Amino acid sequence: MSKARSRSIAVMTGGGDCPGLNAVIRAVTKTAINKYALEVWGIQDGYLGLIENRINRLSYDDVSNILTVGGTILGTSNTADPFKFPVRCLSRGKLAPAHAGVGDKTQVKDVSNNCLQALKQRDIDALVCIGGDGTMASAARLAKKGLPIIGVPKTIDNDLYGTDVTFGFNTAVTTATDAIDKVHTTASSHHRVMIIEVMGRYAGWIALYSGVAGGADLILIPEIPYKLEKVSEYVIGRSRRGKRFSIVVVSEGAREKGCQMVVQKIVATRPDPLRLGGIGNKLAEDINRRTGLDCRAVILGHVQRGGTPTPYDRTLATNFGHTAVELLVRGVKNRMVAVKGGRLCSISLSRVAGKIRKVPRNHELIKAALAIGTSFGV
Repeated sequence: MSKARSRSIAVMTGGGDCPGLNAVIRAVTKTAINKYALEVWGIQDGYLGLIENRINRLSYDDVSNILTVGGTILGTSNTADPFKFPVRCLSRGKLAPAHAGVGDKTQVKDVSNNCLQALKQRDIDALVCIGGDGTMASAARLAKKGLPIIGVPKTIDNDLYGTDVTFGFNTAVTTATDAIDKVHTTASSHHRVMIIEVMGRYAGWIALYSGVAGGADLILIPEIPYKLEKVSEYVIGRSRRGKRFSIVVVSEGAREKGCQMVVQKIVATRPDPLRLGGIGNKLAEDINRRTGLDCRAVILGHVQRGGTPTPYDRTLATNFGHTAVELLVRGVKNRMVAVKGGRLCSISLSRVAGKIRKVPRNHELIKAALAIGTSFGV
């Protein structure tokens, strides 16, 4: 993209919502308009809006006063994939989106060329794609078709490969920690084992950080399958030492050694069909059965995705959005903005696609937690 003449860029948010999305949209739009006089377009509802050609112009005023607002003014979707989009057959061979509820047989079609055409008809030269691993995987495939793309890493799970941190994670940890602090008082009042289930999918970053920050007695994460016997021994041991309650923080993807993860639901239309959830209730039943202790589970769920982003996430998101535009203007394409060793950088989208960044077993925070007596159920 040349500085010599005005060009158009588009911005979209894909996957689950996340605190800080609006901060990125704001930074992208204002940087593009203020510094480079670029035309900016907003794609509604992620890849679904791109597939359905729902793209609107964004002005400076459109993105004013949204820095502190959670969610995304553009909307998002975590089911639409341009390369595997479900459609229904209509009369005369025409097709309609499967979610429209009309037509007969459902087919899965590659509609990625339609997406490129929707951008081309508006003279949009490049795309800033804000999302997690699924969004980046589709972005990498679109980039191979010739569309210049810069990705911005978003997920509360902090599990995106290639970056030390994603915006949204800090806010989610803050929310989870606040909930753990509140649960402490009822746990001590009723002398219970309180189990707090947090999000994170296949990575235990939220559980690890909120668990340590909230003073959890046990932290159970997907990377370290727990032994129910060890978990039970630990809470019984605390009870015998006069500790009349225990706090257990468990990631939704945690599992007992030798067992599968607890799946709440299978949604075939999603890129990742497994919807995790329920390990907290299962663990409460298992511990109660083995120890006789009163156990209760608290499922934090989507409260971790919502609300005002923390100052850290606002500044990180602003830096990411600004850097994305700078990369495009310099002619850099098909990379994702990242943080490595505390410095902003970028990584090839092809290296990010299809990978998950998990908590290393030798992570410094795990070592610190073990040293102060926290159990990981092993």
